[in-house]
Amino acid sequence: MPHRIAPRTGAGFELGKGQTLTVIDPTGEQVADLLAFRRDDIREVISSGRTLDYASRIYLTTGDKLYSNRSNVLLEIVEDDVGRHDFLLTPCSKDTFRIIYGDTDPHRGCFGNLVAALEPWGIEPDMIPVAFNCFMNVPVDGATGELRVDPPLSKAGDRIVFRAHEDLVIGLTACSALQSNNGSFKPIDYAIG
Repeated sequence: MPHRIAPRTGAGFELGKGQTLTVIDPTGEQVADLLAFRRDDIREVISSGRTLDYASRIYLTTGDKLYSNRSNVLLEIVEDDVGRHDFLLTPCSKDTFRIIYGDTDPHRGCFGNLVAALEPWGIEPDMIPVAFNCFMNVPVDGATGELRVDPPLSKAGDRIVFRAHEDLVIGLTACSALQSNNGSFKPIDYAIG
């Protein structure tokens, strides 16, 4: 039975080595920010830079591994219905909404939701890296390098499945940025197997 993350919220939980984490978009076009920390040493965390360097591409899918800041594999993508996710952009935050959108009373965003969800494991705000943004669609212009945030390609029920290579602490959100989710906020489901 999947767990549900309500719109614009997040969850923290443990994932054992060898277990799978299935992230499901139940209604379509909803991003989920994913973080993974080693449970026995939270200073080791997924790394966008290391992962993209070793993969030699920015769009990751089935068979790709998510590496840590210490070049160890933390997660491997074992199934992927969508094939388009983002590992470039940082979790949205109060500052994102203030600086990019001009909000005067901004939501705490995925960054704030991840901080709150991961606090029980001693993970502090400055330890939050770039997240693996499940279902986020960020095309990059080949000539200029300009980034664009387009609607997710995920449809209702689409999923991505990860296998843990270590005992992990996971942070997962239902993203809080309107632009990332094609103008509306929806839930995210997840299951551990």
